[in-house]
This record gives sequence, structure tokens and C-alpha cells, in this order.
Amino acid sequence: KDRKKETLKAYLRKHGGNVKVVVMDMSPSFKAAVDQALGKPVVVADRFHFCRYIYWALESVRRKAQKDFDDYDRKKCKRMRHVFYKHYENLTDKQLWYLHYYLEKSNDLKIAYQLKEAYRLWFEIAKNLAPKGLKEVKERLYEFYDLVKASGIPEFERAIETFQNWQKEIMNSFGYDLHNGFVEGINNQTKVIKRNAFGFKRFDRFRLKVLLHHQYKNIDIRVA
Repeated sequence: KDRKKETLKAYLRKHGGNVKVVVMDMSPSFKAAVDQALGKPVVVADRFHFCRYIYWALESVRRKAQKDFDDYDRKKCKRMRHVFYKHYENLTDKQLWYLHYYLEKSNDLKIAYQLKEAYRLWFEIAKNLAPKGLKEVKERLYEFYDLVKASGIPEFERAIETFQNWQKEIMNSFGYDLHNGFVEGINNQTKVIKRNAFGFKRFDRFRLKVLLHHQYKNIDIRVA
């Protein structure tokens, strides 16, 4: 009914007796609750949640860099920001032109983009090497850390601090090949139900509405 640590611990103690592996986002309070309630199971960091720290870092550098552009380029760079995140090999000729144009206008942005691409290369290699090549995956991750430290880009330095704090859980994501995409989908549907009702005053009714939706969503008849 809420995101408080004690609420989560009570729920997990009631329902999580046989849980051995937990896939989660990178919330320290959630991890503490999981460890305390379930006896320190294997924790796997969801890939989407740790990858986004790299893209957040790139986005921060882009926003800072474009402040020094003239008015037209500042607005255009914002509208074309997708070219920095799309896979390089999938860019069209027009998108490539804009990418190189804006990278040449800011050295920090160019370095940040190169770091993002270096991370993407590590991630793809890690998926191919897992689960047997985890030693090489870790060694290549340390090489990426060195690149970031040498770059002097504070946004990426903060990102790898998070990676270092969660490195065991990140490595577990390649060892177990698990993710919580299904749960994220349920969360999104739950939020839509709440929005459509303009909120619920009582949690018990909200919970029943959510459970009813998932129980009957594949039935072809209308349920009153």
C-alpha cells in the first residue's frame, strides 16, 4: 500500500518464504528490506535500471553543452537529442550529420558520446560472454571505469560510482539473465488504472480493481 521499508519487509516475510533470487531496481531501501526480510537472497540489478545511469549522464552533458550554443542550435539540439541515444549504426545520413555537427561544437559532449558508445560495446559483449565469461565481463567493466576516470566528465564519474556500489548485482544480471520487465509492465498498467479513476480513496478497493483487471483482462466478455 506504500513504499515504506517496513511495509515491504512485512509483505516479503509473509509471501517470500521460498524466494532465492530477487530482481529489482537500484533502490538502497528496497535492497535493505529484501536482505532483512528474505535472509540476503541473490539480488539481480535490472538491466534497464543500471543502463539508464549512463544515458542520464549523457543527457546531463548534452543539456549543459547546449547552453553555450546560439539560440537556433540550442533549440535544434534539443529537438534532435534522439541522435545521441540511438545506436550509431542505425542512424540515417541526416541523423549522422546532426550528430557529428553537434559533437564538433562541444568537446565534452563528444567525449560523453564516446563514453556512451564504449559502454554500449561493453554491454553487448557482456551479453554475449554471459554466463560463462563473467571474469572477462568484469575486466572489461574495469576498463570502462578507467576510460571514465580519464575523461574528467563528472556526470559519468558519478554514474560509475553507482555502478561500483552495485557491481555485484550488475554482474548477477549477466549470470542469471533475469529482468523485471514483466513487473514493470504491471506497474504501468496499475498507474493507468489509478489515473483513469482519478485516484482511489481506499487502498483495499484499489487493490481489488487491479487484481480484477489482471484476472479478467483476457476474457472476451464484458465483466460488470
